[in-house]
Amino acid sequence: MTIENDIRLSRLDKTKEAATHANEELDWPNLNKYRKENEKLANTENNGDRIVLIGDSITEGWSNFDPDFFTRNNLINRGISGQTSPQMLIRFKQDAIHLEPKLIVVNAGTNDIAANTGPSSPEMIIDNITSMAEIAMKNSINVALSTILPVEKYEWNKNVDDAPERISKVNSALKDYCESNNLIFINYYSAMVNDRKGLRSAYGNDGVHPTKEGYDVMAFVLKNTISGLI
Repeated sequence: MTIENDIRLSRLDKTKEAATHANEELDWPNLNKYRKENEKLANTENNGDRIVLIGDSITEGWSNFDPDFFTRNNLINRGISGQTSPQMLIRFKQDAIHLEPKLIVVNAGTNDIAANTGPSSPEMIIDNITSMAEIAMKNSINVALSTILPVEKYEWNKNVDDAPERISKVNSALKDYCESNNLIFINYYSAMVNDRKGLRSAYGNDGVHPTKEGYDVMAFVLKNTISGLI
């Protein structure tokens, strides 16, 4: 092999690597993450018994801490770490609606407030979450909206200095929306908040993500709120 061939192959490898990286960046909502799993579910008997949980790392991590809870109750985890509500809105049909569940539970917004994909106002978060609810209602699928969990501050973005106030504003608006539209409202927040409007230390060791004890509380709240469906 000549030096010229070595150089050509090296350039080709770098081009392929760059193309792969570009494709990953283009899949901003990460539609590829659950695509194959969704295809498998489409070929299995549904019986109208699935419940889909769509969210961020709080949702994604839940089945790692308590896989039996998901298996026993036919819960389908569609959480993706780091995601914001606009990303979830884009993948909502693929990862939730098309699975034809009896209920979709949406937990979104904390990464929006942390500015993971850029600045986001409470109104923008509310619009995205309620848009998901409207898509579900349009498709005659039950939907439940859950509170953002309490957070005092985000360690990865200390420029956000008003997280509790913004979280409370979103949660209050979601509660009102659920009441106005006769939807299920899941209030994890009240069961997990401390006196500084942050996450109780027993329920989260980084102030954002639940521990096993935190997920146990969430499971209790979820089961009691949607009693009869789970």
